[in-house]
Amino acid sequence: MTRVLLLTEGTYPFVDGGVSTWCDQIVRGMPEVAFTVYAITGGVEATARYDLPPGTGLVQVPLWGVEHPAEWGLPTGGAIATARRRLAVRGPVAERFAGMLAGLLADLAAPEADPLGAGRRLAALHRFLLAHDFPAAMARVETWRAFREAAREAAWARGASAEDLTTCLRWLRALLMPLALPVPRADVSHATISGLAALPGVVARIERGTPLLLTEHGVYLRERYLAVAGTDLPDAQRRFLLALAELTAAVTYAHADHVAPVCSYNSRWEHRLGVPPERVRPIWNGIDPSLFTPRDTPPTSPGYGRPTAVAAARVFPLKDIETMIRAAARTRERIPDVLFLLYGSLTADPPYVERCRALIAELGLEETFVPAGLAPEPTEIFNQGDIGVLSSVSEAFPYTVLEALACARPVAATDVGGVAEMLEGWGALVPPRDPVALGDACADLLADRSRRAMLGRRGRERVLARFRSQMVVDGYRDLYRRLAPAAERAAA
Repeated sequence: MTRVLLLTEGTYPFVDGGVSTWCDQIVRGMPEVAFTVYAITGGVEATARYDLPPGTGLVQVPLWGVEHPAEWGLPTGGAIATARRRLAVRGPVAERFAGMLAGLLADLAAPEADPLGAGRRLAALHRFLLAHDFPAAMARVETWRAFREAAREAAWARGASAEDLTTCLRWLRALLMPLALPVPRADVSHATISGLAALPGVVARIERGTPLLLTEHGVYLRERYLAVAGTDLPDAQRRFLLALAELTAAVTYAHADHVAPVCSYNSRWEHRLGVPPERVRPIWNGIDPSLFTPRDTPPTSPGYGRPTAVAAARVFPLKDIETMIRAAARTRERIPDVLFLLYGSLTADPPYVERCRALIAELGLEETFVPAGLAPEPTEIFNQGDIGVLSSVSEAFPYTVLEALACARPVAATDVGGVAEMLEGWGALVPPRDPVALGDACADLLADRSRRAMLGRRGRERVLARFRSQMVVDGYRDLYRRLAPAAERAAA
């Protein structure tokens, strides 16, 4: 039986959403594969949203809320029985750790310079942290001195205050958390992001020759640029976070045996960031079209009897719900009784949710734009209205567009990621952050019933032909079979 270590970050099995949907498809679709899910979470309070199939192992590694990940990172399924006893860190050992940390900080300053060497240095840190007391090592004065000295020469630290440096050292501690636990043995490591979650896969690649497969849903580095730019953090802290992202991405790309992005758009980014084209082959996302089928809008729907645009999205900045709200105001100018119905979590970013609610009130859209929270029947979301709508500033290959098309609802969407690959003319594409264009596209679709019906029919046909979940499972099953023999050769 092939063993696969599935590396996730902030997603499966603790958070709903596109990446988690994809993970669940893979894990459930291959009962012949023994999966262990290595899940990095923000804190210890995460509650599983998915029931893992029998025999699936789970390692949870919280970045915050514990002194050492071994306090929480003991898995089910027997992948790691106990954490290794740690040795004290003092004297020459402390100086050794400080020197290793200085090497890591040099890599942060120029991640593209030597990503293979950076990977070896991360693997050496992993071996050290397995054998020694991690919290004690980070608390040593030698560690602070090494960090402070490295910051004097680092571009990211220009103008940094003592508070900035202290905050950045805390973030560096979080980076090292996944390296402080043993990596479960597997025949293939499969990372779902080129972020922190990929690092255990990099370590296994270096230490054991375990093949590393990377699937990028969104382009991690691009999304970090967007997310960090939207914060009000001091400049030095923002530069440090981006340096961390650049390092993890560079190291992951350099060590990945194969990259399987979910769309061709991502491939172009990966080529640009240094992955050779022969190591990249997209596998598009897919859904089960028997679960998402066209139905008439039920009388119980808030949109029954009204021209209705439906969206499914967590309310947070990358989904750019503010643009969707302004687009609703634009659509209302042409279709006065229009309804925009938004399903999705209202807890991902509470301050942003309040900004959106304030904008709805400011524009007088209380009867036009409805944040409905989580849908009671997720497979029926797009049957609640006439069209789908997506306003994101960054996406890969969003399931919500596929779900709308499978329900024979045409989609008005921003031209981001692989959305154009999905639609191929069977929908409306507009530039991101353009509420006028998005509002007009929604109005055009809602006003023309015959065109809407034609686009909806062609959209479902396209899903049936190209984007079924079984195609996804079969594609990764083939990759696992191809990569697993490499692990066997490395072990021989």
